[in-house]
Amino acid sequence: MDDAQLVRRALERDGDAFATIMQRHNQRLYRIARSVLRNSVEAEDAVQEAYVAAFSHLATYRGESPLVAWLSRIVMNEALGRSRRKPAATDFAPLEAVPEAEIIQFPSSATNEDPERIMAQRQILQLVENATDALPEVYRVVFVTRVIEGMSVEETADLLRIKSETVKTRLHRARQLLREQLNKQIGPIMMDAFPFAGRRCERLTAGVLKRVGLDK
Repeated sequence: MDDAQLVRRALERDGDAFATIMQRHNQRLYRIARSVLRNSVEAEDAVQEAYVAAFSHLATYRGESPLVAWLSRIVMNEALGRSRRKPAATDFAPLEAVPEAEIIQFPSSATNEDPERIMAQRQILQLVENATDALPEVYRVVFVTRVIEGMSVEETADLLRIKSETVKTRLHRARQLLREQLNKQIGPIMMDAFPFAGRRCERLTAGVLKRVGLDK
């Protein structure tokens, strides 16, 4: 069903329609809230409150913009409101002080992938997430919406109520800041890159031993 159909059914109190709307847009809305609040639990709460507000005023949605854009604006307002009520903090928090993030989903290429490689991927993923969390808010939100969520320049500008050129400028600065942070941290993480251990190592060893006639 398209947005208009879902909204009509939701207005008729169709539970499946409400569920479909949330399932379809949860990831984007969570990431938007997370980019502002830098806390997974708070972001989830913000999205929940935003959904309640949106569904309470669903009759005001006129379809002039995509439903996800309308919901995104509500979530952004909720997250910004919560952020303003939080105690002041430095814009660039130390990486080790940043809460555990859940922004980027790192795909697994196979169900039987080596645990060592999975761990290395998670370490790199955590590094990127922490560096993203450490960005000042004006850059972090643009980076998440443009790069991680894949929204267009125009969509991001509309969401944040800023000019498209401002989006481009902030994204450029966000990438600069991320590179600086990653350059400082990447060395220790890269020590675990390209792992060759566990089942892969055992398989290779067994194969060589078999070929030279020393397998047991």
